[in-house]
This record gives sequence, structure tokens and C-alpha cells, in this order.
Amino acid sequence: MAGTVITVTSGKGGVGKTTTTANLCAALTQLGQRVVAIDADIGLRNLDLVMGLENRIHYDSIDVAEGRCTLQQALVRDPRADFLYLLPAAQTRDKTDISVDQMCAICRQLVTIADYVLIDSPAGIEHGFSTAIAPADRVLIVTTSDVSALRDADKVIYLLERDCNHQPGLVINRYNQRLVNRGDMRGIDDILDILAIDLMGVVPEDERLLLSTDRGTPAAFDPRIQARRAYENIARRVMGSNVPLTDHYRPGAWGWFTRWFGHFA
Repeated sequence: MAGTVITVTSGKGGVGKTTTTANLCAALTQLGQRVVAIDADIGLRNLDLVMGLENRIHYDSIDVAEGRCTLQQALVRDPRADFLYLLPAAQTRDKTDISVDQMCAICRQLVTIADYVLIDSPAGIEHGFSTAIAPADRVLIVTTSDVSALRDADKVIYLLERDCNHQPGLVINRYNQRLVNRGDMRGIDDILDILAIDLMGVVPEDERLLLSTDRGTPAAFDPRIQARRAYENIARRVMGSNVPLTDHYRPGAWGWFTRWFGHFA
């Protein structure tokens, strides 16, 4: 049975899209899935750094597309997992150097060996975005709660629904319940009112997550990091399981009731 291609994208840069891709890959493989990550940000690759695999790269996706190596030669294995591979992006080429057809051909090969292929898309809506979206069976949009990130995410959602017939899922990143309780950050219900798509998960703000990213160790591999549970929940929902979106959220009025009284508990 063929695997599923999931493109992880965002409207605004810097919201944690690449970190989300790396950690979702790690969480899925921890759940026994065979996973391949593709860095589609040609010229500005970072997924290799976040995954801690930068010193293992010999070839990249452009080498595959232009026939200088096989796909198997370009795949970089993560030694911390039974089946987790990275197809890195070229660092010295341009996003226009790989076509939609070439990206789709690569993904058609990968879904024969992997349960999930996750594409880390460039932020924004330029050429690299179209190439990353083209092979996708599903799309996840990563955003934070700030107004510029939400506006850009809304634009991406509009384009996906209008041009690609995709109904994307949402991952809210760097969520701080303490700030929400104080009225200094938009709550989950407010974000969903703005974006109006299905919520796949909420990743709490955690300074240890930033440290793990800098060290090239996805939080999903480290049980000491609070955000690990959030990525596992997202991975389980991607796989079709009915698990909590987050430990502190319930939608609608019941969510308001439990959050209000929980605040005084």
C-alpha cells in the first residue's frame, strides 16, 4: 500500500515550520512508521540542521532530479530511528531548479518504501511553495498566534482551497496558556475563528524546544521536553487516532468552563 505525502507549510517564515516537520517525522517513526523527510527549501535548507544530519549529506534532491545519483544514494539515514531518512535540498541552487514534475516523480518513488513522506515547504507562496504542494495528499499549516502569521496563513489557506482543492490541517505553535489567561495572546478558539480549518495540534512554548533544535535533536526523541507529547498527539491524529489536541484545550463553552475553573484549582 502506497504511503502518504504530507506537505508542511506556512505563510510567514519563522513560525516553526521546519521544527514541526522534523519533530513530526521523529514522532511518527517513534510510533513505528516508516518516514522520509524532504527539504524543499532549495538554497535555504535547514531541515538537515534541525534533524542533526548535516554532516552526513553527500547528494541532494537536485542531484537526484538531474541524474547524478540515485534516490537511494541521496537519502540520509537518521541513526536514532529504525526507519527515518532525509532527502536534503541543494544549498547552492535555486528553487526553480527542480520542477513540479521532478518533485512528484521523487515522491512517487518514496511512497513505495515509506508510510509517510513529509515535505518541508519554503514559507510563502512563491515557486518553491507550488513545487512542495504539488505531490501532497495532505497539507499542514503551521502558525503562531500573532496577527501577521495569521494573516499570511489565511492567504495560504485560501490558495490551497481555491487552486489545489486541499482542506489543510492546522498546527498552532509556541502556544502559551499563561499569556492566553492574562489576555495577552489569542486563544485557540480565537485562532480557529480566524482561520476556520481543522486543528491537528497545539505545540506549547518551551525554551527547551529551541535548545533541542539548535542541537539537532528533535524534541520528539527527548522525553524530558514537554512539547514531545504535543508532537506525538499530532502524529497520532495524522495516523487517524482520536487523541487530545492538547492537554489543556476543549473546544467551545465546555472548554471555557474547564479552563476558567481549572485556573482557580
